[in-house]
Amino acid sequence: MKVLLVSANTHKDPYPVYPLGLDYVATAIAGDHEVQIADMNGPGGVESLWETIRGFSPDVVGISLRNIDNTDVEDPIGFMGSYLNLVQAIRDHSDALLVLGGSGFTINPEPFMDSLKADYGVLGEGERLGQLLDAIENHKDAAAIPGVVMPGLRKPLPGPWGEEFHRGFCKDRPHVEFYLRRGGMLNLQTKRGCGYRCIYCTYPHIEGRAKRFVAPEKVADTALQLQAAGAKYFFITDSVFNSDFPHNIAVARAFRKAGVSIPWGAYFMPVGPPPNYFRLMAEAGLTHVEFGTESLSDRVLSSYRKSFKAQDVFESHQEAVDAGLHVAHFFLLGGPGETSDTLDETLEGVEKLKKSALFFFCGMRIYPNTKLFDLALEEGQISNIGNVMEPVFYRSPHIDAAEILRRVKSRGGGRINWVVGSGGRKTAKTIERLYERGHTGPLWEHLVR
Repeated sequence: MKVLLVSANTHKDPYPVYPLGLDYVATAIAGDHEVQIADMNGPGGVESLWETIRGFSPDVVGISLRNIDNTDVEDPIGFMGSYLNLVQAIRDHSDALLVLGGSGFTINPEPFMDSLKADYGVLGEGERLGQLLDAIENHKDAAAIPGVVMPGLRKPLPGPWGEEFHRGFCKDRPHVEFYLRRGGMLNLQTKRGCGYRCIYCTYPHIEGRAKRFVAPEKVADTALQLQAAGAKYFFITDSVFNSDFPHNIAVARAFRKAGVSIPWGAYFMPVGPPPNYFRLMAEAGLTHVEFGTESLSDRVLSSYRKSFKAQDVFESHQEAVDAGLHVAHFFLLGGPGETSDTLDETLEGVEKLKKSALFFFCGMRIYPNTKLFDLALEEGQISNIGNVMEPVFYRSPHIDAAEILRRVKSRGGGRINWVVGSGGRKTAKTIERLYERGHTGPLWEHLVR
């Protein structure tokens, strides 16, 4: 069969993100099917997609829906409208079967199936598309495949998580050049699965709770491929890179042994690392540490079900700074347990985080299949799963959301390293100009004060 895989994401704030998942899906099905990839972030947009459809005549179009919305409490934007336009454009030029997938789809599949009138959907790992294509070709019952959604099928079979997953990176695909020209940032994955129980997080639902690892040597080999393709930086997309110290230490050593020389960054949890951990990472090329700090109030961290306390944040921060790394902290304010006093604890504690960029998200997005969703339902803040497709944020009963935003901005006092959210379109445009001038990487290190 001819299969066209489409990355529907066009959100570029603060910078465009390479569609990593489609590399895995394409690899999984390429042995049995003819595959092409179309990235809506790439050059040409919808018109380029039309040309691809006309020239390729796909039997199946798989659309990856990466996000539901932009998670910005100040300027919330839901993406359903743009997805509807994309699907209509495809329907206008093709009668191919339409299959939905991706993390955004997995979070809340039913509204997507209903609104986009898809023929099938694939929950969780997109590699399951291969089983669905086999069923379609051989006229088997697709409903019997774990993780496959069909119109009217509200409870698909739970899908087992694959123990092995393989990425095939092809530098000659047209969309690769788009990212190389805009910051030189590509990405890779060292494991899937998240065993943490943070109340707001969708990763355990999307990837499962059990950690499944890519062999360190294979990670290093992929990094070398990105480097050879012209990447100037890569980001590791694991939910939490340091959730397994032995594995990521082995990855770092594999990078050094293989000769990986470009800088990289990852998400980290601020928990006590082994001795010299961040120095070892720095020697392996790590330059950017993004801590999911969320709060500096132990009461709030406990309410969020975090496995660390404020003191752990300060210690992890200092170890990363001492290793010569660029450090950023991401805060998630206004969730369950937030009060005027806990907000003060956080804003006062922030002053101790020297030499860092600080990103404040003043509102906690409510997603299905999270503890936060259940809590919001109990409290009457939401009524059902359908009404969270557009951006909906949890509201602490103890402090007004507008007050949180006002105090963050007031405390920041215009300091360049205090950023509300991702910085919005203004920041994105600045980054675009810097990329045009030849700068590479995430660039938030220029905010560090």
